[in-house]
Amino acid sequence: MTEQLRLMAVHAHPDDESSKGAATMAKYVSEGVEVLVVTCTGGERGSILNPKLQGDAYIEANIHEVRRKEMDEAREILGVDQDWLGFVDSGLPEGDPLPPLPEGCFALADVDQAAGELVRRIRGFRPQVITTYDENGGYPHPDHIMTHKITMVAFEGAADTEKYPEAEFGPAFQPQKLYYNQGFNRPRTEALHNALLERGLESPYGDWLKRWDEFGGKPRNLTTHVPCADFFETRDKALIAHRTQIDPDGGWFRVPMEIQKEVWPTEEYELSKSLVATSLPEQDLFAGIRENA
Repeated sequence: MTEQLRLMAVHAHPDDESSKGAATMAKYVSEGVEVLVVTCTGGERGSILNPKLQGDAYIEANIHEVRRKEMDEAREILGVDQDWLGFVDSGLPEGDPLPPLPEGCFALADVDQAAGELVRRIRGFRPQVITTYDENGGYPHPDHIMTHKITMVAFEGAADTEKYPEAEFGPAFQPQKLYYNQGFNRPRTEALHNALLERGLESPYGDWLKRWDEFGGKPRNLTTHVPCADFFETRDKALIAHRTQIDPDGGWFRVPMEIQKEVWPTEEYELSKSLVATSLPEQDLFAGIRENA
């Protein structure tokens, strides 16, 4: 290698990095790739989803600080670096009609200005590859959709010195590839669901599959399958570190590890932009880049 490989993963909240592409990141770290997670918000408006911690007065009063500490622990487990963009969590609006988003939240920020903060990180870190969410946000949380928007602008804007002048944002840089996380895809869910039933085990995916058309959106083009089964345990440890957000006894962990590794040993991505030649399907986010590095 004549150039250090670098991967940037852009996420909306602390815990997203551990539920979307975590095994991939841990795999690349083990290979010497530099990995930077950029977290757009502090998760201040996130609900306490772990029933064992609900009602804890300290956590409720200090959720921002608690989630930062959880992120620090997950970062250490995955072996990645991590940076905050500093925006405020928008929360997930509920009701019919939906209430307005809170003033000053990430989802209401000016897209170009918010993208400028990400441009600053891209130019400083200089990643060849960036991962983020698709246009639906993976699921329609306003912060996930906003994360998609600013990443798309920043991918191009990092090389645009007229829009983001070097004097303010640092030397121009053009990433080579942009991917959407697609780890929660229907083929994987169906494969694990069927494998559990075939073994006489209960599946946590039955209701998901019944409602997939309602929530799953259009079928995605799974262009890239990264083999990373050896890092599934690392992924789970990082996710459990976000203890306010995940119940270690919940549905996330009901598929035995040996079945996961046997039936679906990869994490999936959708190649959105590439400035290098590559052949699909891929098994490496750096396909077309390693050969020229």
